[in-house]
Amino acid sequence: MALKPRILLVEDESGIADTLQYVLSTDGFAPVWASTAEEAIRLFAAEPPALAVLDVGLPDLNGFELFRRLQALPGGSQVPMLFLTARSDEIDRVVGLELGADDYIAKPFSPRELVARVRTILRRSARPVTAPVPAPAPAAPVSAPAIWALDEERHQIRFYGKALELSRYEYGVLRLLVQKPGRVFTRDELLLQVWGGDNDSFDRTVDAHIKTLRAKLKAVAPTLEPIRTLRGTGYALNEELPAKPA
Repeated sequence: MALKPRILLVEDESGIADTLQYVLSTDGFAPVWASTAEEAIRLFAAEPPALAVLDVGLPDLNGFELFRRLQALPGGSQVPMLFLTARSDEIDRVVGLELGADDYIAKPFSPRELVARVRTILRRSARPVTAPVPAPAPAAPVSAPAIWALDEERHQIRFYGKALELSRYEYGVLRLLVQKPGRVFTRDELLLQVWGGDNDSFDRTVDAHIKTLRAKLKAVAPTLEPIRTLRGTGYALNEELPAKPA
């Protein structure tokens, strides 16, 4: 008999937690409740869940900081996470996206809506990170190996010899760009190939992940712009990078 997917629910309001545990249990999940960030970190470290639902307004730690700490734990970057909060300002939504969260639900909400979002995220994360690219990648310039190194078995990409710490969606986006330098990918193409066309929660998902990718690349080569923006079209990998960063 298949094990039920374990869902870590981090919520300090016991009434909300009780309701969510009930609906998750009746829908075939195994919820585990933590009322504080400290308890959530302990439970996560002991056994990473299939998905984590994080309340932003926790008593001992901001939910965004908890997200960062969980991501840093072994296996944490591979666990989908969803923010649950009373705040609905766009800036909070964007912060969550830029951190690499999979979704964001503002209170008040329907418990059944949360379960539907959980199912969608798990279905999406169970797919390959990217769809197979139909056409073979063009021959790379002689200097390309010194700039980019793609290790698909480890889900790792090196930039000028430095391994990048990437979330699975950042890896999926950059993998596509690296495989076809100069090729312009529209936002719709990136959503389809990286998120499986199932991501209907935020229309700024791709832009947010490109922003975090640029920050990580800039930490390695501060003067370079490896990802080009074609306004109104999409994104492409810069083909004219130097063999060594300045």
